[in-house]
Amino acid sequence: MIQISRLSRTDWFGPLLATLIAITVIQGFNDNFLSPFNIQILLLAIAVNALVAFSQMIIIAIGQMNLSVGAIGGLAAISFVGAMEVWGLPAPLAVILALVIGVGCGVLNGALIRITGISAFVITLATLSIFKGINLGITEAQPFYGVPDSVKSFGAALLVGPIPWLAVPTVLVTVAMWFMLRRMPVGRFILAVGSNEHAAGLSGISVGATVIIAHAVSGLLAAIAGVLVVARLQIGQPSIGDDWLILSFAAPVIGGAILAGGHVSVTATLLGVVIVAIITQALVLFSIDPFLVQVVLGAMILAAVGLNKLRARQPVGKGSA
Repeated sequence: MIQISRLSRTDWFGPLLATLIAITVIQGFNDNFLSPFNIQILLLAIAVNALVAFSQMIIIAIGQMNLSVGAIGGLAAISFVGAMEVWGLPAPLAVILALVIGVGCGVLNGALIRITGISAFVITLATLSIFKGINLGITEAQPFYGVPDSVKSFGAALLVGPIPWLAVPTVLVTVAMWFMLRRMPVGRFILAVGSNEHAAGLSGISVGATVIIAHAVSGLLAAIAGVLVVARLQIGQPSIGDDWLILSFAAPVIGGAILAGGHVSVTATLLGVVIVAIITQALVLFSIDPFLVQVVLGAMILAAVGLNKLRARQPVGKGSA
């Protein structure tokens, strides 16, 4: 009983329980929910959405928010395809270019926030418009179709059974994020700045450098997500990333992240992504209007924030699990 009581206080226990209940209930109403094809669709969605959620989670950890996550991912995706179609770059070099652009956008966000002292909300709202404008300027609002067969094959290939190769980069990123926040000094610095920026500075942590690093990581993750979306869709759509914002907040909040900063959970955030993917797929299976997803996500964010407020009265554990 004591063991169960301890588990119930972890960030990931609630989302895990909700995930298991949702799977059981939906499978009870529709036998196709756990079919190999449907599992593949779920994993493809989770592979991309987890990176989007982690991109926002790392910024929430420092007590800020990044409204430009989708714009960075979209710009990286367009740069990835455009470099291959227009310049004829091989896919590996185009990937590197896209990731460098993502990191550069993140560094710009972090530097502007520290130099100007303006809130991250305002800065990333402005850069969202800038990055999206560059995206539309490059594409002229038209898709890029020059995706090589190697990229298309990677986006459609299966590793084993219904597990797509597209999930492999996400698994590696998940492990890396957990290790960074739990075991590396930079992860502890990020959580310390989120908990109390002034105290972190007094303890010798470079707050400015930590903020820029967090935004750089956020930009990198958004760029990886953009590249994976291109591989999945097999086309470079200028609209990539436009619908990422709500999801990027929903999964970390469902996973118990404290919006004021200092406390996030990689495991619980991943489970939050799984919950959102399950709900989205269930609406499709039951032929419910897909636009209802936005309503459900909004309601889930409100509910999760309310629960986090209640839990905030109790002691919390370490910043990530």
